[in-house]
This record gives sequence, C-alpha cells and structure tokens, in this order.
Amino acid sequence: MTKKIIEPRFIAVEGAIGAGKTSLARLLGEKFDAKLVLEKDEENPFIEKFYQDRGSYAFQTQIFFLLSRYKQYLGLAQRDLFNSVALVDYLFQRDRIFAHLNLKGHELALYEQIYALIKNKIPKPDLVIFLQASPRVLEKRVIKRGREYEKLLDYEYLDEVNNAFNNFFFYYSETPLLVINTDEIDFVEKKCDLEELINKINSHKIGREYYNPLGS
Repeated sequence: MTKKIIEPRFIAVEGAIGAGKTSLARLLGEKFDAKLVLEKDEENPFIEKFYQDRGSYAFQTQIFFLLSRYKQYLGLAQRDLFNSVALVDYLFQRDRIFAHLNLKGHELALYEQIYALIKNKIPKPDLVIFLQASPRVLEKRVIKRGREYEKLLDYEYLDEVNNAFNNFFFYYSETPLLVINTDEIDFVEKKCDLEELINKINSHKIGREYYNPLGS
C-alpha cells in the first residue's frame, strides 16, 4: 500500500472534551505512518476526584497534566525532523485553557509561574487542527465513549470548556490553523468523511482556514 504523502511534519489535533481529537489522531497516525503521542488522562491519579469535587482537586489535577504534557512535548522536540511525521492529540496550550477555567487566586498565579518557566522549550506544530462541535454533540460523544470518571461531567461545565476553546482559537495565530466543524461528519465510521478531511489537511498551507463539511 502506498504511504500517504503529507506536507506538515508535526500536527496537533485539538478540541474540547468529546470533540474526537484522539480518534482522529489515531486514524491520521495510521494513514501517515506517524509517530503518535496521546494524552494520558487515565494516568492522572486526581482526575476522578476532580470530577467529584473540582474546587478541591483542580490544582493537583492541572499540575500533573502540565508536567506530563511537558515531558511528552520535550520528547517530540528530539524527534527526527526529516524522516518522520509526528501527531499529537493536544496542543500544549490546552493545559493553560483548563487552568484558567479551574484555578483561581494564588493557585492560578503559581500555575502561571510554572507555565512561564517551561513554555519556551515547547516545539510548535506545523499545523493545528481544531475540531469544533456544539455542546449537545460533545455531550452525546462523551456519553457514547463511556469513560467511568466522565459520568460525573455535567453539561454546564462542558459548555464552559467548549466556550473557552472557541475563544482561544478565535484569537490563535501562532501556527497554521485548520478549524473543522464536526457536527455533521463521522470520520471514525465513514471512510469518505475521513478521506475528505485528509485531502483538506494536505491542501492546507498557511494561515487560518475554516472547513464546514456537510457529511456523507
């Protein structure tokens, strides 16, 4: 089978909780024969307690995620830039988006100090893919995937997260950005939806582009 040709060598897939970023990263990783780096949510020992009591466990949860993601991105900085494609299912700034949702006062100030010390060591992707979806679609996808700790996730928080991501990417300009409305497509179950998405990724070169597919 002929390997897919792709121009960006380092791609980050992003989206709010339930957007499908990990599923898309896995599919693209197979298509492009890429080095795949995925978030390790289930390894965070505080995540379940966070969903039970966000106020009490937000700081521990965020610091664990920040250091874990930092370690993963440092590994990406050391990859072979010429002979491999790298795919990651989150942008490093994802952590800071959640920190500003979940932390306040001295905890947020301390988080920002740590973040400022490490952010300049983080490599930038050649392309960021932001998967947009409406809150109700996100809720359906979260329920469908059935993670035990996410059963405590309430709709109001999911809506806050979605708004925070939309706001962040509205102003984002650090790298080329492809914004995809995923409400009407299913790139996991429908091969034609995935192929159209791959064509769009390969054709995107610079700046910001919005892709609003109607689905198959």
